Amino acid sequence: METLHIRFLRYSAFYSPLLLTMSGGHLAAEGLAATFDIAGPDRPIPSAIASGEVQVAQSAPAVSFAPWERGEKLPFRHFALLNSRDGFFLAGRGAGPLDWKSLEGRSAVIDHFFQPLAMFRQALANRGVDPAKVTLIDAGDVAAIEKAYRAGQGDVVHMQGPTPQQIEHEGLGTVFASVGEAVGPVAFSSLCASPAWLATDQARAFSRAFRNALVQARTAPAEELAALVAGFFPAIDRAPLVTAIAAYQAMGTWDHDATITPDLYERAVDLFLGSGDVTVRPAFADIVESLPC
Repeated sequence: METLHIRFLRYSAFYSPLLLTMSGGHLAAEGLAATFDIAGPDRPIPSAIASGEVQVAQSAPAVSFAPWERGEKLPFRHFALLNSRDGFFLAGRGAGPLDWKSLEGRSAVIDHFFQPLAMFRQALANRGVDPAKVTLIDAGDVAAIEKAYRAGQGDVVHMQGPTPQQIEHEGLGTVFASVGEAVGPVAFSSLCASPAWLATDQARAFSRAFRNALVQARTAPAEELAALVAGFFPAIDRAPLVTAIAAYQAMGTWDHDATITPDLYERAVDLFLGSGDVTVRPAFADIVESLPC
């Protein structure tokens, strides 16, 4: 059985289709096995793909926008759509109603990585929230964000599921909003790989496995999916994991066929042009590769 290596940016119920590719038996059905890890300073994605250490990485088309504008040639192309919505939820504590407008006058621990921050700001605009009236706290990485909120920082926390659902499960807050619902369909998360690997039989087999996992994520009961991916979330109780997966299904996060379509891609570009993160429209053909078949 051939083995490939997959690198994640983080483990999240939001990435259930990729988790299911492995834990749902879809790779094995194609004669493949996988090792996997999380990217970090000592586990970068670009150089690992260039060297062949990593075959597939979880990413986002927007990762390539600024390098493209600078004239840099990245060693990977985005070849499959993982999520067609932003996957961040807001959970908050304190008295009074919780909704988008209630963010005004409150403080929020927000993921300041460029894509989540740009999407959050777009959600504020779409929901008529004055950003000058929201105090944004940059606590650091994902673990630091959760730790800060649990330690009492911020009235609201901004994270991917299932962490906000776990916070609600523990009585530490209430999940009250979804950035994905506020922003709408967009090419948010992708899978990327080197052009050379994408031309291989292994890439075609992986793509079949991923497509099948995507169908499973879209159609299977959330309880069934949670049982298959629970091993990636040892600190999360089963009920909030089920709730998070069901919320992603209801939002239409996985209602696509894995193709990064021009319309969803251009919607992402529009958002980043609006945020000022890029100033020139990146060419679709320079960023996206067709899914191997």
